[in-house]
Amino acid sequence: MNMNFYMPTKVISGKNCISQNKALFKLGKSCMIVTGASSAIKSGALDDVIDALCENGIEYIVYDKIRENPLLSTCYDGGVIAREFGCDFVVGIGGGSPMDAAKAIAGFIANPDIEPDEIFNIPALNPSVPIILVPTTSGTGSEGNPYSILSLDGKDKKQTFNSPYSYARYAFLDYKYTISLSRNYSLSTALDAFCHCIESYMSPKSTEISRMFALFGAKNIWESFDELDKGDISEQTREALMYASFAGGVAINTTGTGFPHPMGYNLTFHSELPHGRACAVFIGKYVEYQSKCEEGIKLLSDFAAYLGTSPDEIARRLPALAEFTAEIDEETLTMFADKVKTAGNFANAPYKVSYDEMMEIYKDLFVK
Repeated sequence: MNMNFYMPTKVISGKNCISQNKALFKLGKSCMIVTGASSAIKSGALDDVIDALCENGIEYIVYDKIRENPLLSTCYDGGVIAREFGCDFVVGIGGGSPMDAAKAIAGFIANPDIEPDEIFNIPALNPSVPIILVPTTSGTGSEGNPYSILSLDGKDKKQTFNSPYSYARYAFLDYKYTISLSRNYSLSTALDAFCHCIESYMSPKSTEISRMFALFGAKNIWESFDELDKGDISEQTREALMYASFAGGVAINTTGTGFPHPMGYNLTFHSELPHGRACAVFIGKYVEYQSKCEEGIKLLSDFAAYLGTSPDEIARRLPALAEFTAEIDEETLTMFADKVKTAGNFANAPYKVSYDEMMEIYKDLFVK
């Protein structure tokens, strides 16, 4: 039995957990707060973080340039600004993009002499400065792992910065920061978290512990889909989704993700489809292809049984909730496949999808 597990982040959870634990923000003398354009403000998280920093006498600067699918160059610029301000730790507030960007910026602060793309040469880097993460969505689970998914400028391509020093020192999980999210955003982020859970559970790298997290997360999200679809989301459900998202992030910390993720990235770049929906589009095909081998059938059956459903219902419901239909020409689909064909995600499952099968999936979904 494989029970390996590593999780150095201290998690503080519950409503108002920042205001009740302000002393934990004493990680340095000066802080860069990394956020998006508005979510940190609307959610109230930015005010809570600033209050904690001020009470501890810590100077801060707000870097709110992070957009969805954060650019490597934006993170590099953030590192330059943070060093000029003398920042010695980082707080990331927001969904996956600001939290991923915070990890990269923490790396750039600690490595002043590197060029932007040298951030991926992890063995050559100095340890990142300390990081605190405050999620305002229930989706990526970035607060529970060291992954920083960055978009390469001008390439419609992503690359992962995955330093062992990119784990958050503290992660504050307060569901109240998600209450201001719309139905569409809440649903999309929940789809992302569910994809993390099922793709992690199916991975050959999974352990008994990672599968425990994957099942916990998936069940809570599955039971929330009716409320998410209607847009009438209770505070109890939002709290469950916050913890489910974190559990999915912890699960993929052990395993990584499967092929819906790289295949979905192309839809995000091409059609500006939010990441969670883009991944969910492929879950029907994911279930179909993993059902081509005995191990895949067993794992899918066990996973679905825990949720109180069937693999066929998962395969039907996730793409339906993604609410995306499009016609895409074969030339574009070939370009999609060529961009992601070397991704390790395709081998991260019992049934390994080939390039030709990748093209079959794209054509089945988008060639009418």
